[in-house]
Amino acid sequence: MSTTEVENYPGFPEGVTGPELMERMRQQALRWGAELYEEDVVSVDFSKRPFEIKSEDRTMRANAIILATGATAKRLRIPSEEKFWSKGISACAICDGASPAFAQKELAVVGGGDSACEEAIYLTKYASKVHLLVRGEEMRASKAMRDRVLDSSDVIVHYNTSVEDAAGNAQGFLESLKLVNTKTNESIPEPLKVAGMFYGIGHTPNTKFLDSQLGTDEDGFIIVSDHDKTSTSVEGVFSAGDVHDKEWRQAITAAGSGCQAAISTERYLQMNKLLKEVKMMDTKDAKEEIEAAKKKEAEAPKKKTHEPAIDADNFDIDRQKHQGQYALRKLYHESPRPLVVMYTSPTCGPCKRLKPMLSTVLDEYEKSIHYVEIDIAKDPEIAESAGIMGTPCVQVFKDKARVAVINGVKMKSEYRKIFSEQLIESSAA
Repeated sequence: MSTTEVENYPGFPEGVTGPELMERMRQQALRWGAELYEEDVVSVDFSKRPFEIKSEDRTMRANAIILATGATAKRLRIPSEEKFWSKGISACAICDGASPAFAQKELAVVGGGDSACEEAIYLTKYASKVHLLVRGEEMRASKAMRDRVLDSSDVIVHYNTSVEDAAGNAQGFLESLKLVNTKTNESIPEPLKVAGMFYGIGHTPNTKFLDSQLGTDEDGFIIVSDHDKTSTSVEGVFSAGDVHDKEWRQAITAAGSGCQAAISTERYLQMNKLLKEVKMMDTKDAKEEIEAAKKKEAEAPKKKTHEPAIDADNFDIDRQKHQGQYALRKLYHESPRPLVVMYTSPTCGPCKRLKPMLSTVLDEYEKSIHYVEIDIAKDPEIAESAGIMGTPCVQVFKDKARVAVINGVKMKSEYRKIFSEQLIESSAA
């Protein structure tokens, strides 16, 4: 979801963005009857049969499980990283690169592999110059990606260079990087002046929630069988994609791995007489049902809940969910409720994941909280004045004061906790 341009996926001769590819896959899954839940899994229990899977909202049982949880970008862990995280330091160029704070500024990318090169090329759309900081004497990226970087006049490659620390300006945002020559281990006297630094230094597998119930290697990647490349140490549990793949890590190889895992799962269920076939509707019946649903939706009373309020004619303060800067200004000045503002960008994969999750939580506070979504590409001046340097970002206001900032995607319980705290304080006041 956080990949920029995917160039090597079959069927897309001009390339496709990660979020767009994922949305197409989602629509395809829905077409074939998949039930999708936008929830975080809290725990799994492989000691029970059927297996138990828990989220914050439900407990489910399954005779077989495919783990496709992927991997999360690594951080450098420099001393001031937390201080400047989402204030100039990021691990997702596609999420944060479009921020107005980075427009026509010099930026840095750390890494020498395909991911780092991809981020550097992507950032040239917004930056005046991109510095690619490579620890070694050469890039580890594929020849195609190396050539794209070296052919770009907007990318400067610094070999034998690592980041020692970062410094900020008076406003608390990243301003420069302290660099080290990795061949001599000596500090480079002149700091590198950049407004942003993006990591492209590898990934950590998302396996912590498994609580050591599966065999993993020293880095936490799931160990799979040499026989089918998907079976794990627990019979009936299969793995797909980057959660076990340390070598290839491509969208196309992850998709192929998913196909292998699905076939392995089907064979396992069939062999153990656990397979339950679900008859799909034929094309004619499916089309008729879709048309009936569309007709019912068209005839139903329109409930305007989430559309841009351009002016007073289409702004309704009684509505909970809004979009755009007009609604934000009106609610900020006139609403007695706590105000939740979500900043998004068109290419941000995590934003697409957070929107339905946050909407579900907000439905629980329909009459007590107002919500506005701000697209930083459409309203850059609002994003800049709010100090937004990464998306998704959720800010909570009460009585015109900002009381909470939540960067990235968190679990639903964290949003519920913050919203409830603000309502309790409002009631007490």
